[in-house]
Amino acid sequence: MGFIRSAVLSALTLAAACRGLATPGTEAEPAVEKRASSYWYENIAHQGIAPFAPSGYTVYRNVKDFGAKGDGVTDDTAAINNAILSGGRCGRLCTSSTLTPAIVYFPAGTYVISTPIIDQYYTNIIGDPTNLPTIKATSGFSGIALIDGDTYYGDNNPNDPNWISTNVFYRQVRNFKLDMTAIPASAPKMYGIHWPTAQATSLQNIQITMTTASGNNQVGLFVENGSAGFLTDLTINGGSIGAAIGNQQYTMRNLVFNNCGTAIVSGFDWEWVYQGITINNCGLGLDMTAAESITLIDSTITGTPVGIKTSFTTSQSPATSNSLIIENLALSNVPVAIQSSSGATILAGGTTTIAGWGQGHEYTPNGPTTFQGSITPNSRPSSLLSGSKYYTRSKPQYETLPLSSFKSVRSAGATGNAVTDDTAALQSIINSATAAGQVVYFDAGIYRITSTLTIPPGAKIVGEEYPIIMSSGSFFNDQNNPKPVVQVGTPGQTGQVEWSDMIVSTQGTQAGAVLIEWNLATSGTPSGMWDVHTRIGGFKGSNLQVAQCPVTASSSAVNTACIGAYMSMHITASASNLYMENNWLWTADHDIDDSSNTQVTIFSGRGLYVESTAGTFWFVGTAVEHHTLYQYQFASTQNIYAGVIQTETPYYQPNPNAPTPFTVNSAINDPVFPTTCPSPGRCDEAWGLRIVSSKNIFIYAAGLYSFFINNNGNTTCDVGLGPENCQNNIFDLEGTLSNINVYNLGTVGVVNQISQNGNSLANSQDNLNTFADVIALFRLASGSGGVTPPPSSTTSARSTTFSTITTSSPPQVTGWNFLGCYSDNVNGRTLGNQVQVSGGASAMSIEACETACKAAGYTIAGVEYSGECWCDTKFQNGGGPASDGSAQCTMTCSGAPSETCGGPNRLDVYSLATATGSASPPASTGWNFRGCYTDSVNARALIAEGVPNGPTSMTIEACQSVCKGLGYTLAGLEYADECYCGNSLANGNTIAPDGNAGCNMACAGNAAETCGGSNRLDIYSYGQANGTQPL
Repeated sequence: MGFIRSAVLSALTLAAACRGLATPGTEAEPAVEKRASSYWYENIAHQGIAPFAPSGYTVYRNVKDFGAKGDGVTDDTAAINNAILSGGRCGRLCTSSTLTPAIVYFPAGTYVISTPIIDQYYTNIIGDPTNLPTIKATSGFSGIALIDGDTYYGDNNPNDPNWISTNVFYRQVRNFKLDMTAIPASAPKMYGIHWPTAQATSLQNIQITMTTASGNNQVGLFVENGSAGFLTDLTINGGSIGAAIGNQQYTMRNLVFNNCGTAIVSGFDWEWVYQGITINNCGLGLDMTAAESITLIDSTITGTPVGIKTSFTTSQSPATSNSLIIENLALSNVPVAIQSSSGATILAGGTTTIAGWGQGHEYTPNGPTTFQGSITPNSRPSSLLSGSKYYTRSKPQYETLPLSSFKSVRSAGATGNAVTDDTAALQSIINSATAAGQVVYFDAGIYRITSTLTIPPGAKIVGEEYPIIMSSGSFFNDQNNPKPVVQVGTPGQTGQVEWSDMIVSTQGTQAGAVLIEWNLATSGTPSGMWDVHTRIGGFKGSNLQVAQCPVTASSSAVNTACIGAYMSMHITASASNLYMENNWLWTADHDIDDSSNTQVTIFSGRGLYVESTAGTFWFVGTAVEHHTLYQYQFASTQNIYAGVIQTETPYYQPNPNAPTPFTVNSAINDPVFPTTCPSPGRCDEAWGLRIVSSKNIFIYAAGLYSFFINNNGNTTCDVGLGPENCQNNIFDLEGTLSNINVYNLGTVGVVNQISQNGNSLANSQDNLNTFADVIALFRLASGSGGVTPPPSSTTSARSTTFSTITTSSPPQVTGWNFLGCYSDNVNGRTLGNQVQVSGGASAMSIEACETACKAAGYTIAGVEYSGECWCDTKFQNGGGPASDGSAQCTMTCSGAPSETCGGPNRLDVYSLATATGSASPPASTGWNFRGCYTDSVNARALIAEGVPNGPTSMTIEACQSVCKGLGYTLAGLEYADECYCGNSLANGNTIAPDGNAGCNMACAGNAAETCGGSNRLDIYSYGQANGTQPL
């Protein structure tokens, strides 16, 4: 699950596209029609079940059985939507559900639609891969997209889709052609696929074709939010934009863009990997001007004037916005490889290969250093490569095999009813089918087992709609004697296994369950695991739901009945050569089958543990979440490719802290946590990533997140540009290491982004971005034992140990006066501008902050939380002296241990010369300041106008000059860079009820002036009396 963030791609408004959305039709009884196809799945007996669905519910539904014709003429919209909706599915106003999964199958044909195909929760929409079905929009098509993955019904809020996009799990769309060419170029903005989504979801093997007519408004793929995710093998032709995308993180592999206006527009993102992207004959390759970080590898751009557009500058704020890493990018006839947002050439192109290039902050291993330019690319081991690129392989669909090559587990006697012990039946069919060279087909269902299920070398296993293997009983309930639920090979065995589209889970207390143990050593073609997930609790049948495992924030007692697993996945010392793609190892943080998605507290000891001595692993688009000790741990291993990896630590910590309720096991390299953790530090919490005594580790983007403290998500500990102190540490390096490489590391809610042997290597306050804090490049060539820490790391309030002092005399700095300890709030800053001091947060001192503020034109300086410097010319948001005096201004300065630098939500404040905490507006001839006034984007007080040289040049004088030149007598400044003019106020706007508190933003063109705030105008009148009476 990802953090719930309200974000959209502002440049791609939904308003026009949302017109004409159709409510799905009423359910219809299918009329079964006989047909022939060579594709095995179309012909196999469809006997999958959903054990907790209503009686008579069917998982598999063929759209032609519901009346769809696929003849290229008939409007099939209603029939298709009936097929998806049939059976009381989780759709409109349903929060989420695992009870009614469905496979919606399209035989070959051309299916005409006039309104969107509306996806439902927990649905796989699949076409015939041997002859891709076409979904063709009519010329009068009305709606947001041909396939709408999360509909904007407008029931609760017109700006919110039906489901919270960060909670949309377990769904796929694959094997289709989408044809938008009949939609007129002049039609409102229209999308091929609308896909706001989260983990365990995918798009695969899809072609989207749009018009190439000038001025068209078509977009192939639109993603505005979510916490994904993975997609692969997409070809997008034509349109104004190939893919317009915003999400917390994503791995996108093997995408081809042909003749698009812009191939990719990247909206908000935290971490992103584009792997194997091909861009042909587009106007612009990648527009990343709004992105936080992007990693682009093993890709090609051809016949495109500009490859990449970026807004990065070495003096920008936030400092790491638009971080970019490029590795192995081939250009052919691309005049400009990288262009600034102003149109300047940053890197010339031509026909060449960019071996390595980047921009952002780097640590090698100490830092940060700001860089923009060529980098030395990673030295890739040959065992990880196919040619010069990293090895990849898409999920097999076995479309060339005949039906006789498949054996159904339900036909062989397994029930999948979540009650019967299916262990023996499953083991028998897996063994016999593998010996016969057949593919084991798991029909939809929940298969309860009471002892280890072993997958032998040579097995091929494929699931229908995420069938679940669920452990149960005492065999798996001893954490002192852990047992695998599914064991792939026994220790020492060799061979290959392919496994796809399944879930492994546990039922009730299973303190010794290792959900997947991979022992197999593979030579030649790697083994593979695609769309195989672990899920511990949070669903019907798990006996680990809200009723059994409620959050107990007010109690420190551990509910031992909710110890759901020992480990999610163990890749053992004997294993090697495994390719994993789109895998989510999840301990539930909430109950999917609860109508309110209520949080739960479930304990699972460890996430993914790799201890293979031979190594050679690929982790493509994987995520591991909410395990007690760690999420990813690579120990005594080598040759690993990973990107993106994404983690969240348990929401319940520090109640209790790690390792509770588990015992540290040194035999499997468990981390040792501190026995004491001084307040306010949180140093004994789960690691996101540990690398121990390993070499040749290549991580291409990592998102390591901590969102909660004791299940409280309303804290400010994870606020972008805020304190980032949900926990102290999240990425651990220990032991003897060699050739450790991380591109675009993003962390949330974490003080120290990287730690080695107990010392902080990187502080989040030095690497601020819009939300996640980003390090574009980290390299550790070799290291063991201790490292040379950055200055004062042992006394910094943001290192592993927090230090405080009770009294301190402020230093005597010429021209500055100490005003005292002031209150602050991350949601309403007392001083509105955070600045970086020379040397970064770890070098913070009072003098350094005063110098930085003065250099930036500010007259008030405040130091907070050991390493933060805040500046302004007046106090904002009602901030003033703290009610408890200096009681909480007790934290040592990270760069000057003898000085005090505020505390949590407390500033030690200094003023230059005679600053008094109020700012007078500049004296512009004939203009008088009238006060801070209300405004609304939907009901403007004045008329918007521009100033010369654009918003970045905004000053009070510039706005006044424009308004006067246009004949207006009122000038208003808002949101730092907006100018409004008029002769009277409109739409009922008046003097702000909170006075000047909301007019607190520095002017973009002159930081010494104030230019209104959010929905607040600083208003000036020309030729009228001064004062603050309502106009």
